[in-house]
Amino acid sequence: MTVLPYLVAGWIFLVGVYGLATSRDLVHAVGCLAVAQSSTYVLLLSVGYRHGGTAPVFSDVKPGVTVVDPVVQALALTDVVVGATVTALLLALVVQTAKRFGTTDPDELFALRG
Repeated sequence: MTVLPYLVAGWIFLVGVYGLATSRDLVHAVGCLAVAQSSTYVLLLSVGYRHGGTAPVFSDVKPGVTVVDPVVQALALTDVVVGATVTALLLALVVQTAKRFGTTDPDELFALRG
């Protein structure tokens, strides 16, 4: 077992969170959130990887042969769909904010402060 995919997933997550924390634009913040969320793809695929494993098509696999976990692959695909949906929703909210307030800079959105 190698730790490299887990380190890569953690690094991608930290890069996304750092960009989110230092962002001065809402569009940039949504992009950084998408990067942070994409680290879960790497994490899920590294969890489901089996060295020497074959595709999970069970009609031609002999008993005792190592196969890759199909549940993790389905979770990764679901994660991609949810990530794209959340990104599209957040970008739509940014567009509406820009139309209403004329800016995407969070510091200039005085009307949203309590």
